[in-house]
Amino acid sequence: MKLKPLFLATLLATGGWAQAADLLETFHAAQANDPVFAAARATQQAGQEKLPQGRSLLAPSINLNANSAYNDLTTSYRPAMPPFFMGGTTRYNTHGYGVTLVQPLFRQQNWQAYSESELQVAQADAQLKIAEQDLILRVAQAYFDVLIADDSVQLVGAQKTAISEQLEQAKRNFEVGSATITDTLEAQARYDLTGAQQIAAQNNLEIKRSALQQLINAMPKDLQPLGKEFKLETPQPADMEKWVDDAQLSNLQLAIAQAGAEIADKEVARNRGGHYPTIDLVANYSQNNANGGSFGVGSDTTNKSVGVQLNMPLFQGGVVNSRWREAQANRERARQELENARRNVAQQARQAYLGVVSGVAQVQALQQALASSQSVLEASKLGHEVGVRTNLDVLNAQQQLFSTRRDLYQAQYNYLLSQLRLKQAAGSLGEEDLSKVNQALH
Repeated sequence: MKLKPLFLATLLATGGWAQAADLLETFHAAQANDPVFAAARATQQAGQEKLPQGRSLLAPSINLNANSAYNDLTTSYRPAMPPFFMGGTTRYNTHGYGVTLVQPLFRQQNWQAYSESELQVAQADAQLKIAEQDLILRVAQAYFDVLIADDSVQLVGAQKTAISEQLEQAKRNFEVGSATITDTLEAQARYDLTGAQQIAAQNNLEIKRSALQQLINAMPKDLQPLGKEFKLETPQPADMEKWVDDAQLSNLQLAIAQAGAEIADKEVARNRGGHYPTIDLVANYSQNNANGGSFGVGSDTTNKSVGVQLNMPLFQGGVVNSRWREAQANRERARQELENARRNVAQQARQAYLGVVSGVAQVQALQQALASSQSVLEASKLGHEVGVRTNLDVLNAQQQLFSTRRDLYQAQYNYLLSQLRLKQAAGSLGEEDLSKVNQALH
Protein backbone atom coordinates (compact mmCIF):
# COMPACT_ATOMS: atom_id res chain seq x y z
CA MET A 1 0.00 0.00 0.00
CA LYS A 2 1.63 3.25 -1.17
CA LEU A 3 0.47 5.60 1.55
CA LYS A 4 2.94 8.47 1.18
CA PRO A 5 2.63 8.94 -2.61
CA LEU A 6 -1.16 8.88 -2.25
CA PHE A 7 -0.99 11.41 0.57
CA LEU A 8 1.35 13.71 -1.37
CA ALA A 9 -0.86 13.53 -4.45
CA THR A 10 -3.79 14.58 -2.28
CA LEU A 11 -1.79 17.50 -0.95
CA LEU A 12 -0.85 18.57 -4.45
CA ALA A 13 -4.44 18.36 -5.67
CA THR A 14 -5.77 20.40 -2.75
CA GLY A 15 -3.11 23.11 -2.94
CA GLY A 16 -1.52 21.96 0.35
CA TRP A 17 1.81 21.47 -1.43
CA ALA A 18 2.31 25.17 -2.05
CA GLN A 19 1.51 25.94 1.58
CA ALA A 20 3.79 23.33 3.12
CA ALA A 21 6.75 24.61 5.16
CA ASP A 22 10.10 22.90 4.98
CA LEU A 23 12.66 22.36 7.72
CA LEU A 24 14.76 25.42 6.88
CA GLU A 25 11.76 27.77 6.91
CA THR A 26 10.72 26.34 10.26
CA PHE A 27 14.21 26.92 11.64
CA HIS A 28 14.21 30.55 10.52
CA ALA A 29 10.82 31.05 12.18
CA ALA A 30 12.21 29.55 15.39
CA GLN A 31 15.27 31.82 15.23
CA ALA A 32 12.98 34.83 15.25
CA ASN A 33 10.48 33.56 17.84
CA ASP A 34 12.03 31.04 20.21
CA PRO A 35 12.40 32.68 23.66
CA VAL A 36 15.21 30.31 24.70
CA PHE A 37 17.34 31.40 21.73
CA ALA A 38 16.39 35.05 22.29
CA ALA A 39 17.59 34.74 25.90
CA ALA A 40 20.86 33.24 24.64
CA ARG A 41 21.36 36.22 22.31
CA ALA A 42 20.80 38.62 25.20
CA THR A 43 23.24 36.64 27.35
CA GLN A 44 25.85 36.87 24.61
CA GLN A 45 25.34 40.63 24.30
CA ALA A 46 25.78 40.97 28.05
CA GLY A 47 28.93 38.85 27.89
CA GLN A 48 30.42 41.13 25.24
CA GLU A 49 30.48 43.92 27.82
CA LYS A 50 33.04 42.05 29.90
CA LEU A 51 35.81 43.24 27.56
CA PRO A 52 35.26 47.02 27.89
CA GLN A 53 34.80 46.51 31.63
CA GLY A 54 38.15 44.75 31.84
CA ARG A 55 39.81 47.34 29.61
CA SER A 56 38.53 50.12 31.87
CA LEU A 57 40.69 48.80 34.71
CA LEU A 58 43.78 49.81 32.70
CA ALA A 59 42.47 53.20 31.59
CA PRO A 60 42.76 56.45 33.54
CA SER A 61 39.98 57.51 35.87
CA ILE A 62 39.02 61.15 36.26
CA ASN A 63 36.95 62.46 39.15
CA LEU A 64 35.47 65.90 39.62
CA ASN A 65 34.53 67.19 43.06
CA ALA A 66 32.97 70.48 44.06
CA ASN A 67 31.95 72.02 47.37
CA SER A 68 30.16 75.03 48.77
CA ALA A 69 29.72 75.73 52.48
CA TYR A 70 28.44 78.43 54.80
CA ASN A 71 30.78 78.94 57.78
CA ASP A 72 29.96 80.41 61.21
CA LEU A 73 33.31 80.85 62.99
CA THR A 74 33.66 82.13 66.58
CA THR A 75 37.23 82.89 67.76
CA SER A 76 38.59 83.91 71.16
CA TYR A 77 42.29 84.21 72.04
CA ARG A 78 43.98 83.25 75.29
CA PRO A 79 45.87 85.09 76.63
CA ALA A 80 44.64 88.44 75.43
CA MET A 81 46.13 89.52 72.13
CA PRO A 82 46.76 92.99 70.74
CA PRO A 83 43.66 94.82 69.47
CA PHE A 84 44.22 93.86 65.86
CA PHE A 85 43.86 90.18 66.99
CA MET A 86 40.47 90.71 68.44
CA GLY A 87 38.29 87.64 68.53
CA GLY A 88 34.65 87.44 67.62
CA THR A 89 32.24 85.76 65.24
CA THR A 90 32.85 85.64 61.52
CA ARG A 91 30.38 84.36 58.93
CA TYR A 92 31.53 83.66 55.40
CA ASN A 93 31.12 81.33 52.41
CA THR A 94 33.70 78.96 50.94
CA HIS A 95 33.45 77.13 47.65
CA GLY A 96 35.75 75.29 45.34
CA TYR A 97 36.24 72.44 42.94
CA GLY A 98 38.91 69.93 42.04
CA VAL A 99 39.80 67.42 39.36
CA THR A 100 41.82 64.26 40.05
CA LEU A 101 43.29 61.95 37.40
CA VAL A 102 44.64 58.51 38.28
CA GLN A 103 46.43 56.43 35.65
CA PRO A 104 47.38 52.92 36.85
CA LEU A 105 51.01 52.17 36.08
CA PHE A 106 51.31 48.82 37.81
CA ARG A 107 48.31 46.92 39.14
CA GLN A 108 48.87 43.23 38.64
CA GLN A 109 45.30 42.34 39.58
CA ASN A 110 43.88 44.67 36.93
CA TRP A 111 45.97 43.12 34.17
CA GLN A 112 44.80 39.66 35.13
CA ALA A 113 41.16 40.81 35.24
CA TYR A 114 41.53 42.28 31.76
CA SER A 115 42.93 39.04 30.34
CA GLU A 116 40.08 37.15 32.05
CA SER A 117 37.54 39.40 30.32
CA GLU A 118 38.84 38.31 26.92
CA LEU A 119 38.22 34.68 27.84
CA GLN A 120 34.77 35.53 29.20
CA VAL A 121 33.84 37.11 25.87
CA ALA A 122 35.01 33.97 24.08
CA GLN A 123 32.84 31.90 26.40
CA ALA A 124 29.82 34.10 25.69
CA ASP A 125 30.32 33.71 21.93
CA ALA A 126 30.63 29.94 22.28
CA GLN A 127 27.49 29.80 24.41
CA LEU A 128 25.52 31.56 21.67
CA LYS A 129 26.81 29.10 19.06
CA ILE A 130 25.80 26.23 21.34
CA ALA A 131 22.35 27.76 21.68
CA GLU A 132 22.07 27.96 17.88
CA GLN A 133 23.14 24.34 17.49
CA ASP A 134 20.68 23.34 20.20
CA LEU A 135 17.95 25.24 18.36
CA ILE A 136 18.76 23.36 15.14
CA LEU A 137 18.35 20.05 16.93
CA ARG A 138 15.21 21.13 18.78
CA VAL A 139 13.59 22.34 15.57
CA ALA A 140 14.58 19.18 13.68
CA GLN A 141 13.31 16.99 16.52
CA ALA A 142 10.00 18.85 16.76
CA TYR A 143 9.62 18.91 12.96
CA PHE A 144 10.20 15.17 12.60
CA ASP A 145 8.01 14.45 15.64
CA VAL A 146 5.13 16.13 13.80
CA LEU A 147 5.90 14.16 10.63
CA ILE A 148 6.01 10.79 12.40
CA ALA A 149 2.84 11.65 14.33
CA ASP A 150 1.14 12.58 11.06
CA ASP A 151 2.45 9.38 9.47
CA SER A 152 0.97 7.42 12.37
CA VAL A 153 -2.43 9.03 11.84
CA GLN A 154 -2.31 8.12 8.16
CA LEU A 155 -1.13 4.59 8.84
CA VAL A 156 -3.79 3.93 11.46
CA GLY A 157 -6.42 5.35 9.12
CA ALA A 158 -5.26 3.16 6.26
CA GLN A 159 -5.07 0.16 8.58
CA LYS A 160 -8.60 0.82 9.80
CA THR A 161 -9.80 0.96 6.20
CA ALA A 162 -8.07 -2.32 5.40
CA ILE A 163 -9.51 -4.00 8.50
CA SER A 164 -12.94 -2.64 7.62
CA GLU A 165 -12.69 -4.37 4.26
CA GLN A 166 -11.72 -7.61 5.99
CA LEU A 167 -14.63 -7.19 8.40
CA GLU A 168 -17.11 -6.74 5.58
CA GLN A 169 -15.69 -9.73 3.75
CA ALA A 170 -15.90 -11.85 6.91
CA LYS A 171 -19.53 -10.87 7.38
CA ARG A 172 -20.35 -11.79 3.80
CA ASN A 173 -18.56 -15.11 4.08
CA PHE A 174 -20.41 -15.88 7.29
CA GLU A 175 -23.75 -15.08 5.70
CA VAL A 176 -23.10 -17.49 2.84
CA GLY A 177 -21.72 -20.08 5.23
CA SER A 178 -18.14 -20.14 3.96
CA ALA A 179 -16.68 -18.79 7.22
CA THR A 180 -17.36 -19.02 10.93
CA ILE A 181 -18.51 -16.25 13.26
CA THR A 182 -15.00 -16.28 14.73
CA ASP A 183 -13.61 -14.55 11.64
CA THR A 184 -16.17 -11.79 12.04
CA LEU A 185 -15.49 -11.37 15.75
CA GLU A 186 -11.74 -11.26 15.20
CA ALA A 187 -12.07 -8.60 12.50
CA GLN A 188 -14.50 -6.60 14.64
CA ALA A 189 -12.17 -6.69 17.64
CA ARG A 190 -9.22 -5.59 15.51
CA TYR A 191 -11.36 -2.81 13.96
CA ASP A 192 -12.42 -1.51 17.38
CA LEU A 193 -8.83 -1.58 18.64
CA THR A 194 -7.66 0.34 15.60
CA GLY A 195 -10.34 2.96 16.26
CA ALA A 196 -8.89 3.55 19.73
CA GLN A 197 -5.40 3.72 18.27
CA GLN A 198 -6.61 6.29 15.74
CA ILE A 199 -7.89 8.54 18.54
CA ALA A 200 -4.58 8.23 20.39
CA ALA A 201 -2.60 8.95 17.20
CA GLN A 202 -4.66 12.05 16.46
CA ASN A 203 -4.17 13.28 20.02
CA ASN A 204 -0.41 12.69 19.78
CA LEU A 205 -0.32 14.66 16.53
CA GLU A 206 -1.93 17.67 18.21
CA ILE A 207 0.59 17.46 21.06
CA LYS A 208 3.54 17.38 18.65
CA ARG A 209 2.13 20.28 16.63
CA SER A 210 1.75 22.25 19.86
CA ALA A 211 5.40 21.56 20.74
CA LEU A 212 6.48 22.93 17.35
CA GLN A 213 4.15 25.89 17.82
CA GLN A 214 5.99 26.73 21.03
CA LEU A 215 9.21 27.12 19.02
CA ILE A 216 7.89 29.23 16.15
CA ASN A 217 5.09 31.05 18.05
CA ALA A 218 2.54 30.13 15.36
CA MET A 219 0.45 27.13 14.51
CA PRO A 220 2.59 25.12 12.08
CA LYS A 221 1.38 24.74 8.53
CA ASP A 222 1.54 21.48 6.64
CA LEU A 223 5.10 20.22 6.76
CA GLN A 224 6.97 18.78 3.82
CA PRO A 225 7.70 15.06 4.36
CA LEU A 226 10.62 13.00 3.12
CA GLY A 227 10.82 12.71 -0.63
CA LYS A 228 12.85 11.14 -3.39
CA GLU A 229 15.96 13.14 -2.45
CA PHE A 230 16.31 11.08 0.74
CA LYS A 231 19.58 9.16 0.57
CA LEU A 232 21.50 7.08 3.06
CA GLU A 233 25.07 8.26 3.52
CA THR A 234 27.69 6.93 5.88
CA PRO A 235 29.79 9.49 7.78
CA GLN A 236 32.71 10.95 5.88
CA PRO A 237 35.40 10.23 6.83
CA ALA A 238 34.31 6.71 7.75
CA ASP A 239 36.62 6.68 10.77
CA MET A 240 35.11 7.05 14.22
CA GLU A 241 38.37 8.11 15.89
CA LYS A 242 38.84 10.87 13.31
CA TRP A 243 35.48 12.28 14.37
CA VAL A 244 36.58 12.01 17.99
CA ASP A 245 39.77 13.93 17.20
CA ASP A 246 37.76 16.64 15.42
CA ALA A 247 35.46 16.88 18.42
CA GLN A 248 38.45 17.29 20.77
CA LEU A 249 39.60 20.23 18.65
CA SER A 250 36.32 21.99 17.82
CA ASN A 251 33.54 20.98 20.22
CA LEU A 252 32.04 24.13 21.72
CA GLN A 253 31.35 22.67 25.16
CA LEU A 254 34.98 21.67 25.38
CA ALA A 255 36.04 25.16 24.28
CA ILE A 256 33.99 26.66 27.11
CA ALA A 257 35.52 24.28 29.63
CA GLN A 258 39.01 25.12 28.31
CA ALA A 259 38.34 28.83 28.70
CA GLY A 260 37.03 28.17 32.21
CA ALA A 261 40.26 26.41 33.14
CA GLU A 262 42.33 29.33 31.80
CA ILE A 263 40.19 31.81 33.74
CA ALA A 264 40.76 29.76 36.91
CA ASP A 265 44.53 29.95 36.30
CA LYS A 266 44.34 33.71 35.96
CA GLU A 267 42.19 33.95 39.08
CA VAL A 268 45.02 32.35 41.05
CA ALA A 269 47.46 34.92 39.69
CA ARG A 270 45.02 37.76 40.29
CA ASN A 271 44.45 36.82 43.94
CA ARG A 272 48.17 36.33 44.47
CA GLY A 273 48.49 39.92 43.29
CA GLY A 274 46.75 41.08 46.46
CA HIS A 275 50.20 41.10 48.06
CA TYR A 276 51.76 43.22 45.32
CA PRO A 277 52.17 46.99 45.48
CA THR A 278 50.26 49.28 43.16
CA ILE A 279 51.77 52.26 41.39
CA ASP A 280 49.63 55.06 39.95
CA LEU A 281 50.25 58.32 38.22
CA VAL A 282 48.17 60.91 40.09
CA ALA A 283 47.42 64.44 38.90
CA ASN A 284 45.32 66.99 40.84
CA TYR A 285 43.97 70.40 40.10
CA SER A 286 41.88 72.28 42.68
CA GLN A 287 40.65 75.77 43.26
CA ASN A 288 39.09 77.03 46.51
CA ASN A 289 37.63 80.43 47.30
CA ALA A 290 36.63 81.90 50.66
CA ASN A 291 35.19 85.39 51.28
CA GLY A 292 36.22 85.33 54.93
CA GLY A 293 38.38 83.55 57.48
CA SER A 294 39.86 83.49 60.95
CA PHE A 295 41.45 86.89 60.46
CA GLY A 296 38.52 88.37 58.63
CA VAL A 297 40.05 88.29 55.17
CA GLY A 298 39.14 86.11 52.20
CA SER A 299 41.43 84.01 50.06
CA ASP A 300 41.65 82.35 46.63
CA THR A 301 43.75 79.20 46.42
CA THR A 302 44.75 77.21 43.34
CA ASN A 303 46.65 73.93 43.68
CA LYS A 304 48.24 71.82 40.93
CA SER A 305 50.16 68.60 41.47
CA VAL A 306 51.48 65.65 39.46
CA GLY A 307 53.19 62.67 41.01
CA VAL A 308 53.52 58.92 41.38
CA GLN A 309 51.75 57.17 44.21
CA LEU A 310 52.84 53.83 45.70
CA ASN A 311 50.54 51.72 47.84
CA MET A 312 51.95 48.64 49.55
CA PRO A 313 49.48 46.31 51.31
CA LEU A 314 51.06 44.96 54.49
CA PHE A 315 48.29 43.09 56.31
CA GLN A 316 44.58 42.74 55.59
CA GLY A 317 43.47 40.25 58.20
CA GLY A 318 44.48 37.19 56.15
CA VAL A 319 41.86 37.71 53.46
CA VAL A 320 44.41 37.78 50.62
CA ASN A 321 45.84 34.36 51.49
CA SER A 322 42.35 32.95 51.95
CA ARG A 323 41.24 34.15 48.52
CA TRP A 324 44.43 32.73 47.01
CA ARG A 325 43.73 29.30 48.49
CA GLU A 326 40.14 29.53 47.31
CA ALA A 327 41.29 30.33 43.77
CA GLN A 328 43.69 27.37 43.82
CA ALA A 329 40.86 25.02 44.81
CA ASN A 330 38.66 26.46 42.05
CA ARG A 331 41.52 25.95 39.57
CA GLU A 332 41.66 22.27 40.45
CA ARG A 333 37.89 22.03 40.06
CA ALA A 334 38.10 23.69 36.63
CA ARG A 335 40.84 21.28 35.54
CA GLN A 336 38.76 18.28 36.55
CA GLU A 337 35.72 19.72 34.76
CA LEU A 338 37.85 20.17 31.65
CA GLU A 339 38.98 16.54 31.80
CA ASN A 340 35.37 15.44 32.27
CA ALA A 341 34.34 17.56 29.29
CA ARG A 342 37.03 15.91 27.13
CA ARG A 343 35.75 12.46 28.03
CA ASN A 344 32.13 13.42 27.50
CA VAL A 345 32.87 14.94 24.11
CA ALA A 346 34.71 11.81 23.00
CA GLN A 347 31.82 9.65 24.15
CA GLN A 348 29.26 11.89 22.42
CA ALA A 349 31.22 11.75 19.17
CA ARG A 350 31.41 7.96 19.28
CA GLN A 351 27.71 7.61 20.09
CA ALA A 352 26.72 10.02 17.32
CA TYR A 353 28.95 8.25 14.79
CA LEU A 354 27.53 4.85 15.70
CA GLY A 355 24.04 6.36 15.57
CA VAL A 356 24.53 7.32 11.94
CA VAL A 357 26.14 4.01 10.98
CA SER A 358 23.51 1.92 12.74
CA GLY A 359 20.81 4.22 11.37
CA VAL A 360 21.88 3.42 7.82
CA ALA A 361 21.81 -0.31 8.57
CA GLN A 362 18.46 -0.08 10.33
CA VAL A 363 16.78 1.83 7.52
CA GLN A 364 18.11 -0.63 4.95
CA ALA A 365 16.91 -3.58 7.05
CA LEU A 366 13.45 -2.07 7.50
CA GLN A 367 13.19 -1.31 3.79
CA GLN A 368 13.79 -4.98 3.12
CA ALA A 369 11.41 -5.94 5.93
CA LEU A 370 8.74 -3.70 4.42
CA ALA A 371 9.03 -5.44 1.07
CA SER A 372 8.84 -8.81 2.82
CA SER A 373 5.82 -7.74 4.87
CA GLN A 374 4.05 -6.62 1.70
CA SER A 375 4.73 -10.04 0.15
CA VAL A 376 3.46 -11.79 3.29
CA LEU A 377 0.23 -9.80 3.18
CA GLU A 378 -0.38 -10.58 -0.46
CA ALA A 379 0.36 -14.27 0.12
CA SER A 380 -1.94 -14.32 3.17
CA LYS A 381 -4.78 -12.79 1.18
CA LEU A 382 -4.29 -15.32 -1.61
CA GLY A 383 -4.09 -18.16 0.91
CA HIS A 384 -7.28 -16.96 2.57
CA GLU A 385 -9.06 -17.00 -0.77
CA VAL A 386 -8.07 -20.60 -1.43
CA GLY A 387 -8.69 -21.68 2.15
CA VAL A 388 -5.18 -22.32 3.44
CA ARG A 389 -5.00 -19.14 5.53
CA THR A 390 -7.48 -17.74 8.03
CA ASN A 391 -8.86 -14.25 8.34
CA LEU A 392 -6.70 -13.80 11.45
CA ASP A 393 -3.60 -14.53 9.36
CA VAL A 394 -4.57 -11.71 7.01
CA LEU A 395 -5.19 -9.33 9.91
CA ASN A 396 -1.83 -10.18 11.47
CA ALA A 397 -0.07 -9.66 8.14
CA GLN A 398 -1.72 -6.26 7.79
CA GLN A 399 -0.66 -5.35 11.33
CA GLN A 400 2.92 -6.40 10.58
CA LEU A 401 2.98 -4.35 7.39
CA PHE A 402 1.78 -1.15 9.04
CA SER A 403 4.07 -1.62 12.05
CA THR A 404 7.06 -2.11 9.76
CA ARG A 405 6.14 0.95 7.73
CA ARG A 406 5.86 3.07 10.89
CA ASP A 407 9.20 1.75 12.16
CA LEU A 408 10.79 2.59 8.82
CA TYR A 409 9.54 6.18 8.92
CA GLN A 410 10.82 6.56 12.48
CA ALA A 411 14.21 5.08 11.56
CA GLN A 412 14.57 7.52 8.65
CA TYR A 413 13.91 10.51 10.89
CA ASN A 414 16.27 9.17 13.57
CA TYR A 415 18.96 8.73 10.94
CA LEU A 416 18.67 12.37 9.87
CA LEU A 417 18.78 13.53 13.49
CA SER A 418 21.86 11.38 14.10
CA GLN A 419 23.62 13.15 11.24
CA LEU A 420 22.96 16.49 12.90
CA ARG A 421 24.07 15.22 16.31
CA LEU A 422 27.34 13.95 14.83
CA LYS A 423 28.05 17.40 13.39
CA GLN A 424 27.18 18.96 16.75
CA ALA A 425 29.58 16.63 18.57
CA ALA A 426 32.33 17.64 16.12
CA GLY A 427 31.51 21.32 16.77
CA SER A 428 30.68 22.07 13.14
CA LEU A 429 26.86 21.95 13.13
CA GLY A 430 25.43 24.94 11.28
CA GLU A 431 22.60 26.08 9.07
CA GLU A 432 24.29 24.56 6.00
CA ASP A 433 23.97 21.11 7.60
CA LEU A 434 20.30 21.73 8.24
CA SER A 435 19.95 22.83 4.62
CA LYS A 436 21.46 19.54 3.48
CA VAL A 437 18.92 17.59 5.55
CA ASN A 438 16.23 19.84 4.17
CA GLN A 439 17.09 18.66 0.66
CA ALA A 440 15.73 15.24 1.64
CA LEU A 441 12.28 16.87 1.85
CA HIS A 442 10.02 17.54 -1.13
